[in-house]
Amino acid sequence: MSEAFVMLNEQTAAVGEQQMANAIRVLSMDAVQKANSGHPGLPMGMADVATVLFKNFLKFNPEHPNWPDRDRFVLSAGHGSMLLYSLLYLTGYPGTDIDQIKNFRQFGSLTAGHPEVDHTPGVETTTGPLGQGIANAVGMALAERMQNARLGDRLCSHYTYVIAGDGCLMEGISHEAISLAGHLKLGKLIVLFDDNEISIDGATSLSVSDDQLKRFEASGWDTIRIDGHDPEAIFLAIEAARNSDLPSLIACKTIIGYGAPGKQGTAATHGAPLGEDEIAQTRQALGWPYAPFDVPADILNEWRAAGGRSRPAYDSWQHEAQNLNDAERARLIDPIDKQICHQIEKAVGQIKAEFQQEHTSVATRVSSQQALEKLVPVVPSLVGGSADLTGSNGTRTAHHSPVRHDDFSGTYLHYGVREHAMAAAMNGIALHGGIVPYSGTFLVFADYCRPAIRLSALMKQRVIYVMTHDSIGLGEDGPTHQPVEHLSSLRSIPNLNVFRPADAVECAECWQIALTSPSTPSILSLTRQNVPLLRTKSTAGNLTANGAYILRNCQGPRQATIIATGSEVSLACTAAEHLENHGYQITVVSMPCWELFAQQPRKYREEVLGTAPRIAVEAGCDQGWHKWIKDEGTFIGMTGFGASAPADQLYEHFGITVEAIVAAATSCIENADQKEA
Repeated sequence: MSEAFVMLNEQTAAVGEQQMANAIRVLSMDAVQKANSGHPGLPMGMADVATVLFKNFLKFNPEHPNWPDRDRFVLSAGHGSMLLYSLLYLTGYPGTDIDQIKNFRQFGSLTAGHPEVDHTPGVETTTGPLGQGIANAVGMALAERMQNARLGDRLCSHYTYVIAGDGCLMEGISHEAISLAGHLKLGKLIVLFDDNEISIDGATSLSVSDDQLKRFEASGWDTIRIDGHDPEAIFLAIEAARNSDLPSLIACKTIIGYGAPGKQGTAATHGAPLGEDEIAQTRQALGWPYAPFDVPADILNEWRAAGGRSRPAYDSWQHEAQNLNDAERARLIDPIDKQICHQIEKAVGQIKAEFQQEHTSVATRVSSQQALEKLVPVVPSLVGGSADLTGSNGTRTAHHSPVRHDDFSGTYLHYGVREHAMAAAMNGIALHGGIVPYSGTFLVFADYCRPAIRLSALMKQRVIYVMTHDSIGLGEDGPTHQPVEHLSSLRSIPNLNVFRPADAVECAECWQIALTSPSTPSILSLTRQNVPLLRTKSTAGNLTANGAYILRNCQGPRQATIIATGSEVSLACTAAEHLENHGYQITVVSMPCWELFAQQPRKYREEVLGTAPRIAVEAGCDQGWHKWIKDEGTFIGMTGFGASAPADQLYEHFGITVEAIVAAATSCIENADQKEA
């Protein structure tokens, strides 16, 4: 037996680790039984692993759940949430008392069906969609290394631990994530694999036969397989992993539902209550004669002692942090404060003035890069990246240097062709604190990112997605690369700002909003093709922040309103000019962000949209547009997929033209006149 393991247990244990682990098991099975819903199998199977981790290794302080230098613990297999909730209660996290355990999965409780960040102190990320957690953890471990390069060991040096199940490792995102982590040699990332060989359908042999150790080894990880019910083996494996220069996989051979004599080792324990009879037998098998939700004082005290184990480390960190001023300390968590916001506003003002002075036609992906050239120096926490499309996305500036496994001081991440892991890792970076992540790919590949984008929105994280080549305007690459339904699809996600700027000035304003929105992720949908500068005169404030605004107003009573986004706004303006030359009174509304416009007061929205007939123009599908143009409005856009051809030919072919807008407006006005007559 390991001398270190023996000494640790002699010094700290008043009760055995088996009893501590059993506390997790019985709390989990009792909570699931009371809720008549949940997953007892994982908490019961991984209780021994979690006990060794929290008792001996994890650096945390329940009294200060947001301590920047705490270790991160990610339950990637979020369905086993009662494992985490039991640990939070047992170690003394505020709020998660025994009543919360009893109210598992009930409305308003802190113990939701799956862990939710910012809902429950001690939960590091929202998990449940399998594989997302392990990819989040890669982002957290990456953020730790980057912050360590900036702050040093005394202020930032911690580990990221993950409990992942078979399902997490089956999901494709896990391949992208472990490949990236291995490439960057994230030695402070430790994955504890619940290797129980059971999934919902039954034995994992029904669907998978991968050798996970070889798979991780091929990606540059240290690996080991242990008995997940042997505390000494668990201890030694974690200790070895902590001393490795590579990320580590510890495959913990466990029995799902451990302790339930009639159901352990079967899929019956995965996602359903054990039942009263089985619970009674489990109590007997575990030697646990106590009532439901009753944890004896000596066992609870041992757990509370584990919760207080890192207080000296916390106090030491606080002493070191005194060398930082108040603003620097706050930026360890939220890196964009009022001072930085002011600097962003000032920089954007200068950027807009330069654009208006130069008066050039450029693609919004280019004006985005030009804006970043000015913004990166004033936002030190801004870290960029791309999924192997750096030149196309325009996400790298002259101020960037790459992040490498031997140098984490850089500010640009080459994610490779790993869009899903890129998006999920950015969530982890944002959750870690201290860094604002953005990265790019083509808008059509938002489909690869979508599950992580949804979680960005659900978790209220400031993550910025630069999505270029946003329409048929990308041209010859054809329908596989031409997004049609993507804007509508992304706009359907709550708490997500989808921006489609019309020109360079709007693009700069979009960046200002994205950077200064602490609880909302952003999509910047940008063109490949050049667009003219439309905002040629200086205006007070950020007009894009209104979501939509009158770009070109008429002189007399409005006869029609043309609403457009992105590259189609210039078509709307040209059409309005033509119509005005023929005596019509036309207003053009630029609508760069539906979501922000929907938040404006009703009076403002009515003033912008007016009561005249409305025509919407966007090189995408019409889904959602009738909210703004009503049933009687006209939509000019796409009704199917695109084609391979130069952009101007495609716009002509699909009828997204000045002539089509003029014809639609003329028809609307004539019909309105006839109705009045």
